[in-house]
Amino acid sequence: MIINIFSNFIHSNLYTFLAAGIYIALSVGTSIHILLHKYDVKSSIGWIALVFLSPFLGTVLYIFLGINRVKRKGARLRNSDIAFEEYSFEIIENIAENFPINYKKFIAFGHKVYPQNFILGNSVKPLQNGVEAYPEMIKTIKNADKEILISSYIFDCDSETDKFLEAVETAIKNGAAVKILVDGIGTLKFFHRSIEKKLSKIKGLEYDIFLPPQIPIAMPFVNLRNHRKIMIIDGKTAFFGGMNLSKNNVLIDDLKKGILDITFKIEGPVIDQISEIFENDWEFATGKKFQSLSKDLPFIKTGGIPARIIPDGPDNKRGIIELIVHGAINTALKKILITTPYFLPESNILTALEMAAMRGVDVEMIIPDKSDHRFINWASEPNFLYLIESGVKIYRIPPPFDHSKIFIVDDEWIFLGSANWDVRSFKLHFESNIEIFSKSLAKELSGIVEAKKQKAKLTTAFECKNLPFLKRIRNNAYRLLTPYG
Repeated sequence: MIINIFSNFIHSNLYTFLAAGIYIALSVGTSIHILLHKYDVKSSIGWIALVFLSPFLGTVLYIFLGINRVKRKGARLRNSDIAFEEYSFEIIENIAENFPINYKKFIAFGHKVYPQNFILGNSVKPLQNGVEAYPEMIKTIKNADKEILISSYIFDCDSETDKFLEAVETAIKNGAAVKILVDGIGTLKFFHRSIEKKLSKIKGLEYDIFLPPQIPIAMPFVNLRNHRKIMIIDGKTAFFGGMNLSKNNVLIDDLKKGILDITFKIEGPVIDQISEIFENDWEFATGKKFQSLSKDLPFIKTGGIPARIIPDGPDNKRGIIELIVHGAINTALKKILITTPYFLPESNILTALEMAAMRGVDVEMIIPDKSDHRFINWASEPNFLYLIESGVKIYRIPPPFDHSKIFIVDDEWIFLGSANWDVRSFKLHFESNIEIFSKSLAKELSGIVEAKKQKAKLTTAFECKNLPFLKRIRNNAYRLLTPYG
């Protein structure tokens, strides 16, 4: 009798025991993977808690969203490692001859973070908004007769980008080989990329999609986007920065749809470093080896600016751009000037800015008053009070949405490119920035930022403290959703 009762109990609860065993095995196995592959402590704790507190669902979410499966096939096709120049004291002395010792040490630090030397002899010209940038881009493309390389996170299908495609067709007729790489999510509109139809109709054009979503197979790559904006013409001229290709960039007076932005026309030997980024991305997307024209061009100086390119992405164990940003903040002696469309960094960057302001550095930050994603505003605001109380000045620009990205330290060191000041750029996206030393360019860019600041409103501690209770709850709740991989 007792045996029968026990047997029935075991039989009736067999599936429960089996499910519990599978749950424990999966949870422990997933936790081991998290411990071995997640560098960030908060990320590890968050994922482990989700795995154990959400049976099966937590493991599934981690498998699809938490594991970084991106492998740089492009880098493997070329070499196992990129052959960087060795640390050169001579180059540093050429750049920083009259610099204080802390800046010479910062250059050495930057080389440790990303071992690529500065290249002398470049020119960098800022171009504001699509109104100024697009005509110069299109003209340069039309005059190309050898090679055009274009990589863009957003490549909209509209009347403005039609002008680019017409210029590309002209260049192809002139004999130029053209390659265009667009991101699989950035150009996605209602689950299809309409720009592909137009690209496919251009004879002689090569194009590809970076990590195209094939739900659910590509779900892990939703965050791992190619956020870079690169255009290289005939290996001699590059347009580099954070400006996408969209009609919205010329609607600078449209308060709802318009986007303000800045990009940079670059000439000089540093273009070879920019080309390497495109080469690796192209090889990653297509699986085919490719070497750009810039490799065969003579070393020609076009200006006096020393510069180097800093690429970054989720395939790196630690965020290269974030480390450079952190180091620059800690190196600042007099002034830090930041313009960014999104400001959602982790606590290490926030603390560094607070400490810089507290030690007497003039820290100014210019951000949009209204983001193109409302929740970005909500998630950013909880960080403002501590920054302001530490002495950081936060200016908020009214619409249209300002997508500009500029970072200047002590009126000489400049960091420009595609990266925003948020966790997505620092950890989850493929980005590229350029590091520059130039007092004249810093002065010109500071003037551009000053003009933006004149239209902006200074955020006060009083405003932050007197935000309605429900809005404070909402903002802090959205801050918890900030992705940190």
